[in-house]
Formats: sequence, C-alpha cells, structure tokens
Amino acid sequence: MTKLLIPLLTLSLLCASDSWKYNDNGTKEWGHEAPTCDQGKAQSPINIISTNSVITSHTFELTFHEKLLYKANIIDNGHSIKVTPQRPPYITLNEKDYVLLQFHYHGKSEHSVDGKFYDLVVHGVFENKETKELAVIAIFYEEGKVNRLLQKVLKNVGKSIFIPKILLPKSTEEYYHYVGSLTTPPCSENVQWYILKKPEEASKEQIEAMRKYHVNNFRPIQELNNRVIDAH
Repeated sequence: MTKLLIPLLTLSLLCASDSWKYNDNGTKEWGHEAPTCDQGKAQSPINIISTNSVITSHTFELTFHEKLLYKANIIDNGHSIKVTPQRPPYITLNEKDYVLLQFHYHGKSEHSVDGKFYDLVVHGVFENKETKELAVIAIFYEEGKVNRLLQKVLKNVGKSIFIPKILLPKSTEEYYHYVGSLTTPPCSENVQWYILKKPEEASKEQIEAMRKYHVNNFRPIQELNNRVIDAH
C-alpha cells in the first residue's frame, strides 16, 4: 500500500461536448462552449512557486489499494492516451473509498514548478462514487531510464491488457496541493490537485514515442488569483 496525506476534497463535475481541441489556439476558444474556462477564478494548471508555498499539517490519511495486476483498456481518445481499469484500484480517505477512474498522459507537464516544465506528466483521476468528490494526482516524468508502466502503455494502445502495480511511485510523501479545476472543458472548479514533487523517469525513446501521439496536449498556465499552495 502507498500512503499519502491529503485533506478532504469536493467536486461538482459538469459535462461538456467533445468538440474542443488543443491546436490552432483551441484553448482560447474553450469558453464558447464552457464559460468557466474563461470566467473561472480558480483554473488549472498553474506555475507553482515553491518559495510561496505554505507548509501545512495534514489530518486525513489516504491509503492506495492496488492489486499486483489489473486489466485495463488503453485508448487514444483524440486528446491523450488514456488508461481505464476494468476493476479499478481505490484509495481510502477519511473512511471513504475513491476509485481510480482513469489515468492519462500529456506530452509536456501542464503544471510547472518555479517556471520549469517536465518532459511528460500522468494524471490519475479518483472519484468517490457516492459524493462525486474527486482527487487528481499528478506525477511528473523526466528523461532517464526506461519506465515500466509507460512501456506497457505505449506497446498496447487500442488493447485491453493486464498491467502491473506501478501507477504511483514509491515516494509519495512530498507534494504540492491546491484547489483548481479540470484542465479541459468544462474546466469545472473545486478540484483538489496533488502534484508529487519527485519526478519519475522515462527514456528519451519513450518520451518521443508518446509525443508521436500527442505533443501539444497541454493547457497554458492560468492565473493563481491569490490561491494558497500547500507544501508537504
């Protein structure tokens, strides 16, 4: 089990059509069908300034339950490479269970830290089925050795396969937390973001292979607007 300390989270998830895009300044046009993308004051992603973050004490302990192997569908949905588990692992937060809806990849990290973007990022999206509360965990990748999970994903796009227990890294103790939004339409706010500080590694070949699918699938940095960034 992998443990991570996080506070309680809430999200009212809206629906949007799938006609939005990233290319040709597409992100600037999202507000036409999802007004929150333009009008929201707590949008994501953001640039995290580490010296401005606030060290906080955390009350709720999250435990991640993941089987050694689980079957998942891997698809290119036109916006990212998405992995959806058929019998999802789950996390426990304040005696409530949050299932892993899916995780997906971006060709460059959406969030930056002190102005630095990372080579890739994976977002794990968790939901409480009763309350519809969400937690999103972001894991950065930087160039290095071959990543086992990423290799399985890249080799099996369009298939249903068993993948190993390696979604979250071993080190989840250090992270940034803030309240933001979905980074795609409908840009719904009140999303609890957890950005792990320590990046994983992926080989140069793996990064290039992922970017052959999607290289510009990231939203530009949004204004912080006096929000507080917690550091742990």
